[in-house]
Amino acid sequence: MQLIDIGVNLTNPSFADKHQAVLERAHAAGVCQLVLTGTSVEGSEQALALCRQLDDSAQRLFATAGIHPHSASDWNADSAQRLRSLLREPNVVAVGECGLDFNRDFSPRAQQEKVLEEHLALAVELQRPVFLHERDASQRLLEILRDYRDQLPAAVVHCFTGEKPALFSYLDLDLHIGITGWICDERRGTHLHTLVKEIPHGRLMLESDAPYLLPRSLRPKPKNGRNEPAYLTEVLREVALHRGESEQALAAHSTACARAFFGLPVID
Repeated sequence: MQLIDIGVNLTNPSFADKHQAVLERAHAAGVCQLVLTGTSVEGSEQALALCRQLDDSAQRLFATAGIHPHSASDWNADSAQRLRSLLREPNVVAVGECGLDFNRDFSPRAQQEKVLEEHLALAVELQRPVFLHERDASQRLLEILRDYRDQLPAAVVHCFTGEKPALFSYLDLDLHIGITGWICDERRGTHLHTLVKEIPHGRLMLESDAPYLLPRSLRPKPKNGRNEPAYLTEVLREVALHRGESEQALAAHSTACARAFFGLPVID
């Protein structure tokens, strides 16, 4: 059984000097390929450097390149060109993380929207899929995406936590959906139990979003409280349970979906 973690923040300082051990545990758990999330220009460059450092074969580690909406205020005249250069690298497989976050508003909303459009224009220019972040902003995200969707090869709403109207609107726009350990949270994720049944084969992918979103249903829990890709098996278990599928079947179609979406190689 193979799994692909489509979103892991391996550049996070909590993983410093632990990368090799984290990857070994992931591979032992069946997580055979990982996409490292870029959330700033510098962070995207670091993610690419980790891919090169830790994966000589260029078969297992890949990265995205983008600026998270929290950091949209950091966009400057050099940002587009630096991201464009990164996105021409073979290990960099998607534009993002980019999008809108109207929950925390760490950057002004108008700036978030401007920077999202810059990312979408890059994705259209380079014909790369988009790795999207959205929180409390589904309607505005959809309005912006509609102007670009026909020219984009693909886009995934990562770490989907929304309600049914948002999910159906994303699916109607032919978007992919990423599910994390949020579904394992009995305090705020139970609404996803019924919604994951509605995501068709070929549109559903799994992700850890490590070191964040440690699955609350995981037993035993790690003493350090840090999530890591090896725990993607708990997300698999929970999603399979609520979709009424076997874990093997879910692993097979979600992995095939991720591989096709990001253009990843098939590995043994």
